[in-house]
Amino acid sequence: MDNSANMMSNWPNAIAHVDADCFYASCELVRRPELRGKPLCVLSSQDACIVAKTYDAKAAGIKTGMPVWEAKKLMPHASYLSADFRFYGLLSEKMFSILSRFSPDIEVYSIDEGFLDLNGTQALWKKDYQGIAHDIRRTVHREVGITVSVGISVTRILAKMASEYNKPNGVAIVPQHMIKMFLERSELSDICGIGRNRLATLNKFNIQTPVDFVNTDVSIIKRLLGKSGTDLWHELQGISIMGLETHPQLPKSISRTASMGEVTSDRQTIAAHLTRHAFRLATELVLKKYLTKRITVFLKQKDFNAVSAKADFSYPTNNYFQLSRAVRNMLNDLYQTGELYRACGITAQQITRSEDAVPDLFGKVKRDEKQADLFLTVDRINKRYGAGAVKMAGAFDKTGLGGRVRFMYPLLVAR
Repeated sequence: MDNSANMMSNWPNAIAHVDADCFYASCELVRRPELRGKPLCVLSSQDACIVAKTYDAKAAGIKTGMPVWEAKKLMPHASYLSADFRFYGLLSEKMFSILSRFSPDIEVYSIDEGFLDLNGTQALWKKDYQGIAHDIRRTVHREVGITVSVGISVTRILAKMASEYNKPNGVAIVPQHMIKMFLERSELSDICGIGRNRLATLNKFNIQTPVDFVNTDVSIIKRLLGKSGTDLWHELQGISIMGLETHPQLPKSISRTASMGEVTSDRQTIAAHLTRHAFRLATELVLKKYLTKRITVFLKQKDFNAVSAKADFSYPTNNYFQLSRAVRNMLNDLYQTGELYRACGITAQQITRSEDAVPDLFGKVKRDEKQADLFLTVDRINKRYGAGAVKMAGAFDKTGLGGRVRFMYPLLVAR
């Protein structure tokens, strides 16, 4: 068999999975290099629980979702930092811009991981897939400052398993002829899509390992796990079923919610929080080129009961002033004098793409497009000079009411 035929038999398809190692914690170490080599935990928005941790903190028994007080008992000397999702988003954008150099066909799977279609790239880069994987790993580390693990195989599921196989900062390549050996070295729980309940179901039928899984008749897998199970079965056989979603599906909803950090009956305080949420929601809609036809506002009371209201627009929009006006009207209907509230939020529903908007007779869509340009400018300013450098008047300021500044950025006061 000549080299080209051997290449086709080993690589009928080539999918890479790139996964950032301890992403949120790694982002914090980029700007706090003095903490490298020390245990670090990133906290939730209200500093209540752990959302990310370094490997040494994980080894000490700290788990994602663990209350902070419990984590501090296990590791009191670790650094506990409030999350800064804006900063993590910036580094994520930088990472994916690097990945796009290696292949134009990318699926952004989450903020810290993605899939690349590498078919045909060996000839482009004049390297084998292992060389390309190491180039990806080294380039991200050099330009972003974080480490990633890269897995490459003939299917999506195998590529994701491969990236987990040699973490952190590692590479694992699984061509067609190595699938059986790779599965023999893996656990059934390593397969993405087989959680605790599915694992228990398979174990009842004496399916204990990935090799057991692929050696089981597909009709039995379908009876136990349904169509998604048969998709997994084919993917583990080296037959690509799950293609890349390079054009993400529209979300069913987009929410901006948070605890207010206090229990209050002050209507002005609640309105300030909702103004901030409306600004953040409008900004996200503009950045992602989405429109919404309906928004829902909720207020969570002291006893955790929630009241809500919804408003429909005459046409899909991402216009902040329309959203804000609807939010104010709903707040008037929901707010009860003397009632205590602890959280609030806004959810956009019936999402459509702005490119699909139909021009209207009165030019409202055109007006919304002009406002979108303004919001893009505001976003660029906030990314350059720090979140909150430019904000809506009346919006809640997390650092202005006794809040703790999570990280100091160059400050620009917009007047």
